Amino acid sequence: MKTYKTNCPEIELKLKRGDVNKMQIKTSKDSYQALKLFFDQDTIELTETFLVIYLNRANNTIGWMKVSSGGITGTVVDQRIVLATALKAAATAMILAHNHPSGQIQPSHADIELTKKIKQAGLIMDIPVIDHIILGDNNYYSFADEGII
Repeated sequence: MKTYKTNCPEIELKLKRGDVNKMQIKTSKDSYQALKLFFDQDTIELTETFLVIYLNRANNTIGWMKVSSGGITGTVVDQRIVLATALKAAATAMILAHNHPSGQIQPSHADIELTKKIKQAGLIMDIPVIDHIILGDNNYYSFADEGII
């Protein structure tokens, strides 16, 4: 047992929030306004990027994470990374977001399926996905507003 303990790395979780500017997210418009700050405006019309905003119980932002950046028509999102980050941040809710470089804000079938997968995974851990925002051409699509979430 001693050999195993010394050859197996210890995993340690820490959370240091410090002084941060929290934003309270109450509506899809609040989400959209916050997300415009997080997306790289120089590439938003060129490559698709997927971000997640993590929230506490009061719907205040804990932080955000760029999960992936892809090509012109898509990006790969690993739901395990989304959930692992939520757990590490002690988040109690998540807002998913990505952009469509084409400017069209209607979700694709793949967007809807990914949202369902992450939503199911979040529910198991009691970390609900409260919205998924698609950004495009100075406009947005909210899964919550449209009753999809």
